[in-house]
Amino acid sequence: MKAVFLDAGTFSKQAFLPTPKGVTEYQVYSQTPQDDEIIIQRCCDAQIVITNKVVITRNILKALPKLRLIQLTATGMDNVDKQACQDLGITLKNVAGYSVNSVPEHTLMMMLAIMRGAKYYHQRATDGTWQADGRFCLLNEPLFDLYGQTLGIIGAGNIGRRVGELAKAFGMHVLYAEHQGKTPRSSEYTDFETVLNSSNVISLHCPLTDATKHLINTDTLAKMHKKPLIINVARGGVVCGADIVNALINDHILGYASDVFESEPFAKNDPLLGIADHPRVLFTPHNAWGSLAAQEKLWEILANQITDFINNHSTHTP
Repeated sequence: MKAVFLDAGTFSKQAFLPTPKGVTEYQVYSQTPQDDEIIIQRCCDAQIVITNKVVITRNILKALPKLRLIQLTATGMDNVDKQACQDLGITLKNVAGYSVNSVPEHTLMMMLAIMRGAKYYHQRATDGTWQADGRFCLLNEPLFDLYGQTLGIIGAGNIGRRVGELAKAFGMHVLYAEHQGKTPRSSEYTDFETVLNSSNVISLHCPLTDATKHLINTDTLAKMHKKPLIINVARGGVVCGADIVNALINDHILGYASDVFESEPFAKNDPLLGIADHPRVLFTPHNAWGSLAAQEKLWEILANQITDFINNHSTHTP
């Protein structure tokens, strides 16, 4: 079968991404513009399309009669019309479980960087401030230990649980939040408002749904009585950016760290850009998932899925 990879540039150049077994013809593009005509032209002879973020609409799918499989290089499937795939008999697969170390370690990196003032002190150590001061150490901004702090985790899936394990190794007390407005399902969970009220750090790992859209907003921020650090490695839309900015400016939260944003890359009018230089703010460009080990694990899972699909469809479409 012929396979086309539309946006291989979403992977590191250093990652080893061998051609899946069973693929007889393979075309790789670093990027593909979001243009129906170009997408159709590149995919018209392919039985398999591999993509990360290219949006595949019903109109595109209808113009690709040879297409049998769309293989996503991610867990999220929002960029493909799932109903159209079902209607047209096209299999849609994603990849899960590849970043259960990468994302949690990135989360702890962000937590430590902000709690220990890494951004602030790196600048002061190199911009002449330290030399001008003359003391052997600077302690202008407080350094916070993780030990003894309470971490509230919203989204207790595999990644959220792994963050909890790492946090406990630092001596943190970990709370897993129940869904907003729900009674805790077991003793492992704590009701949502108690988590907001009790946490020194709140880490977001939940999916973006109608229920979690702008879950962190003016109302929920007002319930965070310990002025926590908020970390978002879930989806950009889980927080209201303007409300985060207001909370930080008004000293209602310690800081904000995020790997995800409502528009990626940043929209020019994203309110979060207004706090980018704040010493307790840290942004990364949606790469928490992407350690080399995680990328190669993802590709291993993906390649096996494609090979299994080919093996189960021995009759190739002419």
